[in-house]
Amino acid sequence: MIVTEGLSKSFGDFLAVDGVTLHIRAGEVLALLGPNGAGKTTTVRMLTSILSPTHGWARVAGYDVVTQANEVRAAVGILTEQHGLYSRMPGDEYLDFFGQLYGLDASLRQKRINQLFGLFGLQATRNQRIGEYSKGMRQKLALARAMLHDPPVLLLDEPTSAMDPESARLVRDSIHELRSAERAIVICTHNLAEAEELADQIAIIRHGKIIVRGSPNYLKHSLLGAAEYEVKLAVSLNGNSPNLPTGAQLTSLGSDWFRFQVNQPEMINPQLLATLLNDGFPIISLHEVPRSLEQLYLQAIQAPDESNRSHA
Repeated sequence: MIVTEGLSKSFGDFLAVDGVTLHIRAGEVLALLGPNGAGKTTTVRMLTSILSPTHGWARVAGYDVVTQANEVRAAVGILTEQHGLYSRMPGDEYLDFFGQLYGLDASLRQKRINQLFGLFGLQATRNQRIGEYSKGMRQKLALARAMLHDPPVLLLDEPTSAMDPESARLVRDSIHELRSAERAIVICTHNLAEAEELADQIAIIRHGKIIVRGSPNYLKHSLLGAAEYEVKLAVSLNGNSPNLPTGAQLTSLGSDWFRFQVNQPEMINPQLLATLLNDGFPIISLHEVPRSLEQLYLQAIQAPDESNRSHA
């Protein structure tokens, strides 16, 4: 649904995006992560045919972003950081106006507007001027505008910014529901927990380059190393390290618990449990230590360029 090869953009001598290559299939959600100024917004603007690439190429929903710019814009729904809402217009007139720009007939416009106001809990405010909306309500209206024409590609910049937890949950649930065999979604966000919940693929951009790319599980293993497990015991270890089988490496030790890393847990963990029981250690629990996307992100951002990895 989205294919880019060597996509680059220069502004004079400044290289804002440097050789970005992405392949996003229909049905996938890609989280594009990176610090401010990394090139996320410029990349999105090229994918929506707002900016033309200096080098490389991109196709969105089957259309070339340079030679078929009008078709790309019709196939994309975009939520930008600056929404461009018309504060003097009521919410329903605003969506109706954009529905006309998208070429939707009157009956379809009304159907979609009713659906979206209901979806985002804005029915009571549809006749209210947008200038009277709260920040969260404006965010939901801007998202409704992006979804109005039911596009095959959604590009969402900070989709839950300024929302209260209940509204943010509603939007995340909506994004889950928007997954389909005919749609691809790109989310630019600083909310790493949100990215981890929603994304099938992660791409981290730094200084205009994609430095790591792949599924969250692949990247965690690639960047953070082998999985880590914690064993909780019913007795004190008295400062003694437990007897671990070959293939398990002790990483930390507490009074009645310890952690270890292992590459083949399906083979090693049963051996470890048997060894502990034979040594007279009563076991309360054994569980994998969660590794967050935040850990992965910080590791990638702080790593030298040559150590970065990607996986399609």
